Amino acid sequence: MAQDRFQSHDYYLMDELLTEEHKLIRSSVRDWVKKEVSPVVEEACQKATFPKQWIKGLAEIGGFGPYIPEEYGGGGLDQVSYGLIMQELERGDSGLRSTASVQSSLVMYPIYTYGSEEQRKKYLPKLASGEWMGCFGLTEPDHGSNPGGMLSNIKDKGDHFLLNGSKMWISNAPFADVAVVWAKDEQGIIRGMVLERGMKGFTTPETHGKWSLRASATGELVFDNVKVPKENIFPNVKGLKGPLGCLNSARYGIAWGAIGAALDCYDSALRYAKERVQFGKPIASFQLTQKKLAEMITEITKAQLLTWRLGVLKNENRATPAQISMAKRNNVNMALQVAREARQIHGGMGITGEYPIMRHMMNLESVITYEGTHDIHLLITGMDVTGINAFE
Repeated sequence: MAQDRFQSHDYYLMDELLTEEHKLIRSSVRDWVKKEVSPVVEEACQKATFPKQWIKGLAEIGGFGPYIPEEYGGGGLDQVSYGLIMQELERGDSGLRSTASVQSSLVMYPIYTYGSEEQRKKYLPKLASGEWMGCFGLTEPDHGSNPGGMLSNIKDKGDHFLLNGSKMWISNAPFADVAVVWAKDEQGIIRGMVLERGMKGFTTPETHGKWSLRASATGELVFDNVKVPKENIFPNVKGLKGPLGCLNSARYGIAWGAIGAALDCYDSALRYAKERVQFGKPIASFQLTQKKLAEMITEITKAQLLTWRLGVLKNENRATPAQISMAKRNNVNMALQVAREARQIHGGMGITGEYPIMRHMMNLESVITYEGTHDIHLLITGMDVTGINAFE
């Protein structure tokens, strides 16, 4: 069992920009990850299982709906706090952060933002406590980067809607109690709704054979003439802006989370370089190793500054979707490059479970694709700066 010796790195004294509450929240999550996640995460990944005991712990540290108001069971925290929680969780494992991120940004956020008061009171407290787990159904087998082309549909049957279709690559699906699902109505308008496990015709087959995010559960959502009560439809949103609003919140969390994975890889590489002796001296004394480490901490520092500023803008309700896209794209790509350089510093040991490097690297290959691919986010920035849409 690998010992978690992680020490954080703050090259530009970013902690001075945080409140005491921010630092206390970060510390509590970090301590929980070291105690409950690090000792078992390698085995969980090897076995491709999600440790269900993490759910209770995530709820206890405020990992579900940190920014949802306290009256609905959330933490009532600001967006920087949410980011720091995601950073510490992904330092443990991207799959762990995905589980919490889906629950917070893709399930609780839309219910709070687009749902009725009855929906908020029914679902949010149980989601915040971890009694219920949720998933988010947008991506389809033939519609990933173009969600507007979805085929899932609802038909008005008077006292209910009839839902048909399917979704795939859905985190938490195999064990989710509720699902926030998006489908087109008979006018072709995208509508959001909440499904509950046990509804006839609603199944969640698990996806097997993943080489990435192995410590999280992934599955499909299949809808075969599912009767959806009309009170389960979101009353306060229509169109693609609904799911895209959720994705903005999730992408923001990923921008922070990726820094956690990068910090873990850098911390391990720095320590290993100081301890590993070749040609009679630590490999940290060689110029090329120092080049790798210097570039890694430089890119991490730039990402830390980017996300902190984005968090301030988000607290002020001034962060744009394009700004969030830039941070998600930059930070995940940064983390993936840091993981690859860290793997080289570790040499052959970098591919073993004794160190977290290869696990982070494999996870980040998913993170760089989900919630908007690397290239899609590039085009979002391109459209923002030129005013020209290159998607069509």
